[in-house]
Amino acid sequence: MNIPSELKYTKDHEWVRIEDDLAVIGITDFAQSELGDIVYVEVETLDETLEADEIFGTVEAVKTVSDLFLPLSGEIVEFNEGLEDEPEAVNSDPYGNGWMIKVKFSDASQINDLLSAEGYKELIGA
Repeated sequence: MNIPSELKYTKDHEWVRIEDDLAVIGITDFAQSELGDIVYVEVETLDETLEADEIFGTVEAVKTVSDLFLPLSGEIVEFNEGLEDEPEAVNSDPYGNGWMIKVKFSDASQINDLLSAEGYKELIGA
């Protein structure tokens, strides 16, 4: 199970990489393995400002559809359009080409509420 130590995580299995005032967000290796083959990623919240824990999109796999929860409050400024043609990138490269959105976060203190890699490992029993 790949759980990069430089990232932050949520109990809902999203990962967060902070880049200045932006947060790059995707789903974890654990989440994509539990979902199975991902066939579609839908994000209809581009250019919207949402609060932490609100649903920002869905990921559709062969066996299920799961909501995606925003880890940090802010404006969704970019969607990874590469996922429209290659949603399977979430399976093959969840922390790289499989990223989903970029958020201009509004409250940096919320970063402290996210899980460390160690905390996420405990959550999933890794």
